[in-house]
Amino acid sequence: MLNDQELLRYSRQILLQHIDIDGQLKLKDSRVLIVGLGGLGAPVALYLAAAGVGELHLADFDTVDLTNLQRQIIHDTDSVGMTKVDSALKRLSAINPDIRLVPHRQALDEDSLAAAVTAVDLVLDCSDNFSTREAVNAACVVAARPLVSGAAIRLEGQLSVFDPREAQSPCYHCLYGHGSEAELTCSEAGVVGPLVGLVGSLQALEALKMLAGFGEPLVGRLLLIDALGSRFRELRVKRDPGCSVCGKQHA
Repeated sequence: MLNDQELLRYSRQILLQHIDIDGQLKLKDSRVLIVGLGGLGAPVALYLAAAGVGELHLADFDTVDLTNLQRQIIHDTDSVGMTKVDSALKRLSAINPDIRLVPHRQALDEDSLAAAVTAVDLVLDCSDNFSTREAVNAACVVAARPLVSGAAIRLEGQLSVFDPREAQSPCYHCLYGHGSEAELTCSEAGVVGPLVGLVGSLQALEALKMLAGFGEPLVGRLLLIDALGSRFRELRVKRDPGCSVCGKQHA
């Protein structure tokens, strides 16, 4: 049950008929893994903690750099040199001391990633490189865990939800194939801060919808964001029956 302090803290979202007490209890009982605590992971972690998601698993092996502060709003100047996980732990504990925070300070290899994904109900990929996204996607497919994936670079963003529990849902690999390690990162190509904040906020919203069971998640849809022109575009995405990652899961 929710105690009086929780009823007061979450009162504004409990007022929504789509969430109500039942939805808030689902959030309280949920466990989520956030992979990456940079520009995307920052708003994701802040909003999920504030919303009362009961257990957040935080994974990042990097440390806070001065160049991060332009967009990674969970960190501050005093955090420079700290691990991103420890910086996030400090901030999230101050926002909501009632939730449980589980740190993963080391890079996740195949075994530790599989264990981390299996331990939660939903995964948010907030990483900035293709190899990590592919590994996270594969682990989610094997463990049948929904994945909220976001990306942003320069003035363009993308967002989708992949749910291996649904037979018709594509996976990340269905959409992007083998990709390319030649893809640029924000440190090479640049990115505007509010754009990653926007994509990360939308990731958090999709996670809340999946966990509390309301609305229409972006399963089978890819949302494209053009920050330069302030335009949003949606593409339908189908599962590839021959996908080397998820195809065999529904054979």
